[in-house]
Amino acid sequence: MKEKITKLINERKYVEVRKEVTKLNVVDIAELLEELDKSSYLILFRILPKDMAAEVFSYLSYEQQRYIIDSITDKEIKNIVDELFFDDMIDIIEEMPANVVKKILKNTKEEERLLINQFLNYPENSAGSLMTIEYVDLKKEMTVKEAIDHIKETGVDKETIYTCYVTDKNRKLEGLVSLRKLVISDDDKTVDEIMERDIIYVNTHDDQEEIAYLFKKYDLMAIPVVDKEGRLTGIITIDDIVDVIEQENTEDFQKMAAMSPSEQEYLETSTLSLAKHRITWLLILMISATFTGSIIRKFEEVLQSVVILAAYIPMLMDTGGNAGAQASTLIIRGMALGEIEIKDILKVIWKELRVSTIVGVILSLVNFMRIYFIDKVSLKVAITVCSTLFFTVVLAKIVGAILPIGARKLKLDPAIMASPLITTIVDAVALILYFSMASWILGL
Repeated sequence: MKEKITKLINERKYVEVRKEVTKLNVVDIAELLEELDKSSYLILFRILPKDMAAEVFSYLSYEQQRYIIDSITDKEIKNIVDELFFDDMIDIIEEMPANVVKKILKNTKEEERLLINQFLNYPENSAGSLMTIEYVDLKKEMTVKEAIDHIKETGVDKETIYTCYVTDKNRKLEGLVSLRKLVISDDDKTVDEIMERDIIYVNTHDDQEEIAYLFKKYDLMAIPVVDKEGRLTGIITIDDIVDVIEQENTEDFQKMAAMSPSEQEYLETSTLSLAKHRITWLLILMISATFTGSIIRKFEEVLQSVVILAAYIPMLMDTGGNAGAQASTLIIRGMALGEIEIKDILKVIWKELRVSTIVGVILSLVNFMRIYFIDKVSLKVAITVCSTLFFTVVLAKIVGAILPIGARKLKLDPAIMASPLITTIVDAVALILYFSMASWILGL
């Protein structure tokens, strides 16, 4: 498709280009634009129908959106702004530089500008910054027929009409009613008779991660957002929450890999920026790893007496780090899904104690047979290594489970207590255990 469209653009057969492109889904058109060179995709964007151009624009990367706004006329910008859903426009404005924002705002209506400024004042990653004002609101005194007529009249420009929200004269949220309920109800029934009063809602300042959890827990397609007085301010739809979930997961992965979070795409991020995001944690972990060297130096006499002990240090440290990482990953995931709370810490410790005992015994037995029968080391050395391995696994799993819960208790992101940090802690503890066991069992 890319080659065909490029060829038609080069041949200036724009009518054929328009005919071919309008057969595609708007998401596919956005992907196609991403693959074209700047001059070609600007031409292609300009020949799209007005309503389709706005939809395609909302799926483009911020770099392309910025280029298009810089390149098109004020009239074309106004056409895009008029067709965009309000929450998409807010998302775009939040990411754009000041000169581009100025150009967008210049082409919006005065009341929209006031609303945009209000939305931009909400805290980042809050419900207020995510919501859209394009929802259908009903009054409880309406009959079902009046409600359906109201939806037909006003629903064209709304982001969703599947759930309608019932408000009083002061815009306070009183209930909700689904389009399905309206369609199957008698025309003369009132909205008050069929609406649901037990509503799941969020406040404008609630964090996006908590909102994503509510969507998952209650299987929602949209959730109303109210202010401190309980007035309906907007709604958050499932498409925005999918973006939030992706963003939160990406942030957690980056923290678990000991990197500062970044929302930029990997290939779009500069080399210097990538290095900056990684260096801080690497420096912290490198400096903290010096404790490992200090421990080895402290027990230098033990190592000199039984040199073979040094051969098993990497195995003990790696196994301990891996065991801790397994536990922390499961706990972090459990907390993210709301399956594990801070109050469950004793249950978590008890479970990990049992799991680690089973795992530690199996690993120690297998390791004993390997180093005693294959490596042919002395019985005391084999017992030293395998005893240390058992206690290291137990300790690593408990530490790996406790640290993320402790981070949550201290209002920190549990993801920072993932593999690199736990590995560093477990390495130090494993070495102390190892040399202490060696001193005791070998009588050094």
